[in-house]
Amino acid sequence: MENMKRLTPEQREYLIRVLKGRFEKNMNRHTGLEWTKIQAKLDAPDGGAKLWSLNEMERTGGEPDVVGHDSKTGEYIFYDCSVESPKGRRSVCYDREALESRKEHKPENSAIDMASAMGMELLTEEQYRELQKLGTFDTKTSSWVKTPSEIRKLGGALFCDRRYNHVFVYHNGAESYYAVRGFRGVLKV
Repeated sequence: MENMKRLTPEQREYLIRVLKGRFEKNMNRHTGLEWTKIQAKLDAPDGGAKLWSLNEMERTGGEPDVVGHDSKTGEYIFYDCSVESPKGRRSVCYDREALESRKEHKPENSAIDMASAMGMELLTEEQYRELQKLGTFDTKTSSWVKTPSEIRKLGGALFCDRRYNHVFVYHNGAESYYAVRGFRGVLKV
């Protein structure tokens, strides 16, 4: 199964070119970081699965970009930076439990399951707010965020968006899904 999570040399080269171009175009998202160090991480022998995950983020419309560096672990942090919630990840409920609870009109998938299959995690509310400091995101869409277990146990889930130049956090039944609600992910490399 792990071998399936590898890119061909052509796919890898194309993805690196896209990520580098996005990095150079959006320097405000990663002040003080150098592309050569990030690419060295991506080129490392253990970087294949991470590159596959970044490709999945890209393939589903997330436009991943570097937003930080964890000095403790040495990892670079990528967020989905598409202007709106990624198109290839909308119309999903929150998690597997919510998906299975629907009796009819089930969505095709859940945010948690998709993120896990892609090798990433949903942004937390805090990470979502950090993202919004780097630009203006989700002015027409919304994104599920990692929901605290005490809320999820009661059947709810959280999502965020930006309206009126303000970031809002809302709640909904975890089984709900909408054409304009998707999710954004985080991946550490």
